[in-house]
Amino acid sequence: MILSDRALMARALVLAERGMFTTTPNPRVGCVIAREGTVLGEGWHERAGQAHAETRALDDVQGRGNDPHGATAYVTLEPCNHHARTPPCTDALLAAGISRVVAAMRDPYELAAHGADRLARAGISVEVGLLEDEARELNPGWIKRIETGRPWVRVKVASSLDGRTALDNGASQWITGPAARADGHRWRARACAILTGIGTVRQDDPQLTVREVDTPRQPLRVIVDRYGDTPAGARVFGPGQVLVFTATPPRTNWPPHVETMEVPDRDGRIDLAAMLDVLGKREINEMHVEAGAKLSGALLAAGLVDELLVYLAPCLLGDPARGMFDLPVALASLADRFALRIRNVDRVGEDWRILARVAAPSR
Repeated sequence: MILSDRALMARALVLAERGMFTTTPNPRVGCVIAREGTVLGEGWHERAGQAHAETRALDDVQGRGNDPHGATAYVTLEPCNHHARTPPCTDALLAAGISRVVAAMRDPYELAAHGADRLARAGISVEVGLLEDEARELNPGWIKRIETGRPWVRVKVASSLDGRTALDNGASQWITGPAARADGHRWRARACAILTGIGTVRQDDPQLTVREVDTPRQPLRVIVDRYGDTPAGARVFGPGQVLVFTATPPRTNWPPHVETMEVPDRDGRIDLAAMLDVLGKREINEMHVEAGAKLSGALLAAGLVDELLVYLAPCLLGDPARGMFDLPVALASLADRFALRIRNVDRVGEDWRILARVAAPSR
């Protein structure tokens, strides 16, 4: 079958998704090598420190007994142009005799960028921008961290149709059904870290692990606990990496594998922006938040939320059940409301999943 440039790039994007749970802290990248619309080989980046998508695709070309000379490489990210844990992909493409490169987007990482320019100077035909939006959607966290130093913050909420996340007594298990909960675990699995607050730990005693889907790694578990009061026997302190942000030395003796990071107070609470700066330096790309209304509201009010992942159940809880976001300061005008851009609305079991982006920074 002879495929168009668009179809071949779409295939590269599908390949890149195979690294969804594994590439952190690197970007998810796919590559297809083809000649006159016929695929010769393909590959994707799987783990940091291992071969990049272009190299794996070239190896696949050879493994199939094909010759890459004069072929086109379709890659979801501009080929890297620096030597880190692996050699530059530009070197591999030049050595293979690739004559044309189609990249979905430029590399925002300055140290590795400008591979397209180098290839063009070497006489290779280079085109950038095909399915760029789709390529950026694969790596929102990595792109944001590279450009701002902070992770992409996604707040997950499960609520009734009238926006209630728990009864007034705190009971919340379970508002949504098993399909929605399993889907939520897939979003956990793609994140580098899962964040919650001391209030949620006390109320629900969550594990904050990925259990409903197969994954080769568990995200870092992060707790916001100003005074260090998380019980030593909390399930969130199970095996694996755990980081607790406090504003004072912890009051509780925690298991030895639990790491503590003190950050300053800001307006009577932990400085959440400073916390994100720390997480960015730790190469956290996507941070998945499963917290109560206070912490979620504080993140939203501080302009630190990028995306909402909302599961709506076909039920009503009414007042005085708890809402989604408890803002530190009540809005004085509808003009101050948080505008959202709906990305997707999908049925998940008996529930509905809404993916929405915060349209503009908070006040």
